[in-house]
Amino acid sequence: MDIQEIVRKVVEELSKDKEFPKENTALVTEEVINFPEERVRGVEAPHNEESIKRAQSISPARIGIGRAGTRMQTTSYLQFLIDHAAAQDAVLKDVSDELLQEMNLHKLETEAKDMKTYLMDLDAGRKLSDESVTWLKENGDKGKDVQIIVCDGLSSSAVEANIRDLLPALMQGLQLKNISVAKPFFIKRGRVWVQDEVAAIVDCNLVISLIGERPGLNTDESLSAYMIYRPNENTVEADRTVISNIHKGGLAPVEAGAHISELMEQMLLAKSTGVSFARKSNAKL
Repeated sequence: MDIQEIVRKVVEELSKDKEFPKENTALVTEEVINFPEERVRGVEAPHNEESIKRAQSISPARIGIGRAGTRMQTTSYLQFLIDHAAAQDAVLKDVSDELLQEMNLHKLETEAKDMKTYLMDLDAGRKLSDESVTWLKENGDKGKDVQIIVCDGLSSSAVEANIRDLLPALMQGLQLKNISVAKPFFIKRGRVWVQDEVAAIVDCNLVISLIGERPGLNTDESLSAYMIYRPNENTVEADRTVISNIHKGGLAPVEAGAHISELMEQMLLAKSTGVSFARKSNAKL
């Protein structure tokens, strides 16, 4: 849903009010509305303006947006609809082929043939399609220290926004540490657990999935990095280590790449991830 459609729907609602001139509807829907990047205080004459500013500075939540009667102000309502539309788009749209070509990422797929299957059948996103299994067996880099996977997950926008900076920074960090890295690839409609099957096929020590997080109304660009050492049929969630909130408003992609490469070096030395790795790290401290 684009901004013009959102404005049209809002105007339709407003036009139901007798005080709103219906003849102006066409004019309003033709307007281009630009929303400022900075946070806006919508509360008129607040008792403690500094507390609102302080809260807004430490949280992306909709704080101090004000109201018109019992409803949100029009600007806040439009921004809410825009953010909601962006979150929906992040889930439903695909990562562009142009980005995959630019990053030299071969596209594999899971057993989830469409988004409905992906959302309703968790296991479908955890298993590679037969064609992808065949390709990986024939073309994947085998026996490396690290295999990097990029997945759209629940936000293609997160991949589009972060992978250009994150992936090169991560690979450079690993290479500077003389850690062997298999050629990365992309998995469409992949879930975290698909990394277990990949690790078994390519026989790597450590596998990492850079995957789009479930989008919210504050950002649709947040990405996570899930890592696991030598997964097997007994692997559980506690065996995985995750770094989340990788985006321009959280952990910056370039910084995340450097940090994760340091972490992966320690994991390879400890031969563990997840809770086991955390215990070994704490023991050294």
